[in-house]
Amino acid sequence: QVQLVESGGGLVQAGGSLRLSCAASRRTFSRDAMGWFRQAPGKEREFVASISWSGGTTYYADSVKGRFTISRDNSKNTVYLQMNSLKPGDTALYYCAAAWDRGLASSLISYYDYWGQGTQVTVSA
Repeated sequence: QVQLVESGGGLVQAGGSLRLSCAASRRTFSRDAMGWFRQAPGKEREFVASISWSGGTTYYADSVKGRFTISRDNSKNTVYLQMNSLKPGDTALYYCAAAWDRGLASSLISYYDYWGQGTQVTVSA
């Protein structure tokens, strides 16, 4: 069982920045690929970014490429999502996810085994 706890969400004006964090309880966190997803009201959950076990490979959704950066610190069992140049369209509940013992990054929701409860990001115009 893995517990994932997100933090760092909040209300920000368009053009602003936020950094989300996701702390994992699993001691072998360093073997797991991690991902960030988001879900806006009335919409399906969508991929935002993912990172391989080592941090050497990252993927981004086209909508956030160049604005968001995913990173991880395996010594702290934590993955981050730095979000810059935020837009109202980025407003959503943001979830982190872990792929148990699968180290390659993926954009597929079905690839991930464990999910956090989410942290709300609201971007005002």
